[in-house]
Amino acid sequence: MGDYYVCIKDMPESMRPREKLMLKGEAALNEAELLAIVLGGGTKKINAVDLAMQLLSKHKNLRQLREASLEELMLEKGIGPAKAVSIKAALELGRRAAVDAPTKMFIKSPEDVINAAAGANMEEMRYFDREHFRVMYLDRKGGLLVMEDVSVGGLHSSIVHPREVFKTAVKKSAASMILLHNHPSGDPTPSREDIEITNRLIEAGKLMGIEVLDHVIIGDNTYCSLKARGLI
Repeated sequence: MGDYYVCIKDMPESMRPREKLMLKGEAALNEAELLAIVLGGGTKKINAVDLAMQLLSKHKNLRQLREASLEELMLEKGIGPAKAVSIKAALELGRRAAVDAPTKMFIKSPEDVINAAAGANMEEMRYFDREHFRVMYLDRKGGLLVMEDVSVGGLHSSIVHPREVFKTAVKKSAASMILLHNHPSGDPTPSREDIEITNRLIEAGKLMGIEVLDHVIIGDNTYCSLKARGLI
């Protein structure tokens, strides 16, 4: 006797992903059910929910699934080019929605510095597999002028030069800045090099009249503020 295959249309309506979303809203669905809707269907031997569960099990979590290439996704039986592209598109939409900032951000307190750096960047930067050194440039009222990646490092390090950091600051007439970068390992504990480059940038900022407010390191759903730790 072959394996028993349950088609989604044979499930009770309350268990079918699309119907469940319409009845209860998207928050009521688990990750496999949401992914099943993106997939649109399974194969002759497995339904969309079970296929989604296999994908999540193989890639451990949504973060690793997002990092998988189209070729890697298509290694899974039942995932062709159309399904792989749909997965990549859906996860990219989620990333962009998470980092979208429709209104101008203002920094008015030390707490705002940390909240702005972590809140605006956590969901995006925690997924990077290389170190990205990013700077938030602020005007004299603490309003965000622009946020830019000034350096992308290798698998374990990010190399940044003060010239690259202050070039945009001068161009935008920034009064202050917030430094941040991610640790692909997921552990935001600052290294000796992190502290050293921060102090170099602080000293350069003093010469140019541009204050470095903090350096925030992003980990996997966690962060570290060098200012709050008393390291700068």
